[in-house]
Amino acid sequence: MIKPFVFTFLVFFFSCPLLAQDAPKTRLKIDGVSAVVGDYVILDSDIDKAFIDLDSQGVSTKDITRCSLLGKLMEDKLYAHHAEQDSIEVSNDDINNYVEQTIDYFVNQLGGMDKVLEFYNKKTEQSFRDELFEVNRIQQLSQRMQAKIVEDVEVTPDEVKEFFNRIPKDELPIFGSELEVAQIVIEPKVSQEEEQRIIEQLETMRNDVLENGSSFSSKAILYSQDPGSRSRGGRYTLDRKRPQMVKEFREQAYRLQEGEISQPFKTEFGWHIVTVDKIRGRQIDVRHVLLVPAVSNEALGEAQNTLKLLRKRIQDGEISFTDAALEFSDDQLTRANGGVLINPETGDTRFELTKLDPQLYSQILKLNDDEVSVPILDEDRSGNKKYKIVTVSNRFNEHVADYAQDYVRIKDLALKEKQLKAIEKWMKEKIEDTYISVNNENQSCVFANNWLKK
Repeated sequence: MIKPFVFTFLVFFFSCPLLAQDAPKTRLKIDGVSAVVGDYVILDSDIDKAFIDLDSQGVSTKDITRCSLLGKLMEDKLYAHHAEQDSIEVSNDDINNYVEQTIDYFVNQLGGMDKVLEFYNKKTEQSFRDELFEVNRIQQLSQRMQAKIVEDVEVTPDEVKEFFNRIPKDELPIFGSELEVAQIVIEPKVSQEEEQRIIEQLETMRNDVLENGSSFSSKAILYSQDPGSRSRGGRYTLDRKRPQMVKEFREQAYRLQEGEISQPFKTEFGWHIVTVDKIRGRQIDVRHVLLVPAVSNEALGEAQNTLKLLRKRIQDGEISFTDAALEFSDDQLTRANGGVLINPETGDTRFELTKLDPQLYSQILKLNDDEVSVPILDEDRSGNKKYKIVTVSNRFNEHVADYAQDYVRIKDLALKEKQLKAIEKWMKEKIEDTYISVNNENQSCVFANNWLKK
């Protein structure tokens, strides 16, 4: 199965734009150019390679025409062009992170970087990385432009009701089986001795950089337990207007001057030291080292036993799962909600059975209603370990959409319809205002948008 972020790259890979150097009135005809949108050129080969990539991944292209694919590429370039006109920025760190994930995936699938380069007909790894970077840069600009277009679009309850009433009875959507899942999490306690060992290790690194001139980047590559930044020497770009890191991290970073290194500090992920490479207005380039204190087997056993006793109390009716989560769970995101998980895609508490995270699905697969699982050991990407028990707190069988029961889902559909209309309006206006040229061979295309300005 193709991972979502990888599939995104595959669809658009090798459709990188070439910045048009000439002003619109002085553009020269270049062989192989399918279209020009603002400052971006789409080559015939971009369409060819997109088809090849889709075919190579087993995606049916029988219903995809060159015209429809060209239209999609033109949409992305229009978004990207106006994103740059509106000074919308994308983080190089975020893009590099996607590039690393994509390359890791390709290497694992094909068996080595040399085979990846051969498969994509690239001479060097750097040229491969550069093209992946540019593809993702354009796509992120496109996504952020679309997000900006719809950021203020909202729907009122009356609009939701009107939307639902417009749907013919025989065309009402059918919602698949859904579950509500709750959890109680117990995090093993780290010993004071282990916490002190980690602090001293970070202090030693800090002193080695400040006093001996050692490389902070090298320390991060060698020792940091943050998989998202380790390969980049611990580097992130922080933006004051778009908080991405936890509060404690941001507070430490923003009080530093360039070249300074913080004292060791703690977040929910572990212990850090952070340094500032460069301050660029509202953005700052930082590096950090993350160390995660090791949890002893004894502490893990204590956490497991706590949940075993708690599970028995719930099964014996001494305490409800909800009350036990409120009183004992260490997970701050679900504790106040009685342990009930929030679906990050919809914002409500329901999870469609066919779209459940595979790991969570395996944990609840054999549970009956209100049955509580045995303690389950979880480990995140940073190596933090914890135990949890889970239960299916509610089930909703497959059913035809009902206004009262499915209001949140219906509201989401109504909002998406309104957002789509806002995007269509924006697209129509910007096509009129933007330099667009479609070559003669594609003049006969029937596009969804008025690219030919007829």
